[in-house]
Amino acid sequence: MIPTQSMIARQQQSGVRRLQEKNKKAATLISFLLIPLSGLITDIYIPSMPHMAQGLHQTEGAIQLTLSLFLVSYGLAQFITGSLIDSYGRFRLTLVSLAVFIASNFVIIFTKQIEWIYAMRIVQGITTGFIIVAKRAFFVDVYEGEERKHYLSLMSIVWSSAPVIAPFIGGYLQQYFNWQANFYVLAIYGMLMLILEWAFSGETVPVYRRFKWASVIKDYRFMMRSRMFAYGLLICGLCYGTTMIFGLAGAFIIEHEMHYSSIVAGYGALVMGLAWMCGGFLGKASLSKSFLPKLRRSNALQLLFTLGMILSAAWMQNLYTLLACAFLIHVCVGFIFNNYFAYCLGRFPQMAGLASGLSGGANFIITAVASYTVVGLLHPKTQQGLGYGYLMMGAIAFLVLQLLLKKEPEPA
Repeated sequence: MIPTQSMIARQQQSGVRRLQEKNKKAATLISFLLIPLSGLITDIYIPSMPHMAQGLHQTEGAIQLTLSLFLVSYGLAQFITGSLIDSYGRFRLTLVSLAVFIASNFVIIFTKQIEWIYAMRIVQGITTGFIIVAKRAFFVDVYEGEERKHYLSLMSIVWSSAPVIAPFIGGYLQQYFNWQANFYVLAIYGMLMLILEWAFSGETVPVYRRFKWASVIKDYRFMMRSRMFAYGLLICGLCYGTTMIFGLAGAFIIEHEMHYSSIVAGYGALVMGLAWMCGGFLGKASLSKSFLPKLRRSNALQLLFTLGMILSAAWMQNLYTLLACAFLIHVCVGFIFNNYFAYCLGRFPQMAGLASGLSGGANFIITAVASYTVVGLLHPKTQQGLGYGYLMMGAIAFLVLQLLLKKEPEPA
């Protein structure tokens, strides 16, 4: 919630500008504009990956690693950024992170060394961790009750807009410019957000929590004692990891194996983003439904569509069947993710920043490790190979939802 006047008076001694009531709507809009940043960073250059490999004289795996390094650093950063923003506030750390993020894009643009690109992707993961964790905590700080649930669920849908928009833009940027154009766009976007954040936003942390490693570890242990929360982190990582399998392998399949252009690869990624968004809308519409049963049903459909993708490849395998089957699978995992991630973010409102950091950090670590491992093991080049990757992720989620959470009570 917005702090009371007495709370503001006590905390203004630090010189931090508080969020003003008149700017609440503008700050909410800015938060929604920043929430998709992680998706923009991962998805905008997906159609350019084959061209980056050629231009930098690197292998497919070397370019795919730029995505995985971002995901890992973004995930690891959130384990500590949540506690830091609870201790030092959201506003100033967000501004500094945006400035460093802008600079990192220009380093990527002007370097030809893959090692520098790796380093800057790690920097982007860390800075994005501060930005996104702060903006997720914003909704818990500012809103309460049903309004908070509404915004947390809506946040997941807004976040899913990036996989829709980013590859669509990236495909055309690659077609008419080059792979560096993607990072020019990210730098310009960061500049615009920095200006808006400075002009309209402000500090929202209700009470500063003193930063102590012992306290951080104690709070993490407290949260992880909840089986629903702990297994939810795994489920969310598997769901987003399922989409990242397409992100890592999809452009190479469409451009190298099927011989389509980067624009077509961008449209393919756009279709997957739409699927994720559809799952998010369905998840938001089902908030009143019984929690675990609806997730289990969606996971069952996910496995059914995955088997259909694998078996149908024996007699029908082309761009349209690939995208159609993947679309249905991504709707299912988007539905599960929307419901469970919103639950995890709102599970511990008294530790909003820490819960946001742990939820996001674990999600992206699991996403990065699972997706990169599956793609590395299977090297999917066809519809059937992609289906096997989806099957591995869906089967693990099935075991968690059907067995490990079998006797868990429904969340409030």
